[in-house]
Amino acid sequence: MPPQIREISPELQEHAVKYLNEVPERIEADLEALKTWIVQQPHLNPRTDDQFLIAFLRGCKYSLEKAKSKIDTFYMLRTKYPEMFNPTDVDNGKLREILRLGPIVYLPKLYNGARLGIFRLGPVPADKYAIHEVMQVGQVMQEITLLEDDYAIINGIILIMDMKGATAGHLFQMTPGLAKKMTTYNEEALPIRPKAQHFVNTIPGFETIFNMIKPMMSKKQQERLFIHGKMESLIEQIPLEYLPKEYGGENGSIEESVAEWEKKFDSYREYIKANANYGTDESLRPGKAIDFDSLYGTEGSFRKLNVD
Repeated sequence: MPPQIREISPELQEHAVKYLNEVPERIEADLEALKTWIVQQPHLNPRTDDQFLIAFLRGCKYSLEKAKSKIDTFYMLRTKYPEMFNPTDVDNGKLREILRLGPIVYLPKLYNGARLGIFRLGPVPADKYAIHEVMQVGQVMQEITLLEDDYAIINGIILIMDMKGATAGHLFQMTPGLAKKMTTYNEEALPIRPKAQHFVNTIPGFETIFNMIKPMMSKKQQERLFIHGKMESLIEQIPLEYLPKEYGGENGSIEESVAEWEKKFDSYREYIKANANYGTDESLRPGKAIDFDSLYGTEGSFRKLNVD
């Protein structure tokens, strides 16, 4: 049976061949090699459908060893920290409330072939919602993106982090342990490659958090970080037309994006519920057990942060 994957455009296929080492005639064999390895892992119980697995192959430029490592880490972290990384209920009241506030949106028009996303802290009150609850919304969106968005998988994502309206309360939630878990998950578990991260409308105290998180990132990702005090600086790198209407641009609107994602959450209800069936059993992992606390940290906060 041929691989059960979606056909992509000739342009995307060319990009996948040139930059991701994809050999269309070898996809079936590559998927089979990954599935054979999965069967041999006593501790690992992942999804094994072709569309899901090819996202990891493409995200790892067809390095089987890197794909294996990412799949393992993906499920290891989701099992250990489900409150952050493993949503199972798209009808959860808080999850829907946060989604409707629109802190995370993906925009319809691509920029240089990459998907554009905007993450806004301001619309989500820090005294009402914890950052891991906002992350759960992002996790559902990322999981759907893994399955649906060939442009994001093959060409990557450009993320704009807009801090307008953010408060010290938001910054206080970003503990070193939480930052380490997020960085590890984004770099070592997710097969979606960030092409750039732009921070705009930064607030007092941001630099302290930024300087704490940056060393946790790979050198390659550090080079893709850009800080803009004001929108004018951002627009020099991402033209206004690629931003949503709320920013004065022409790339859809946040309201439209939220409405579209509401429908997607509904249509993936059973798929997300099934996340509870997948994961790792660390007691069955071959070799030495993983010391999560020393790896990802549990202590520390920024309660004494001076944000004046």
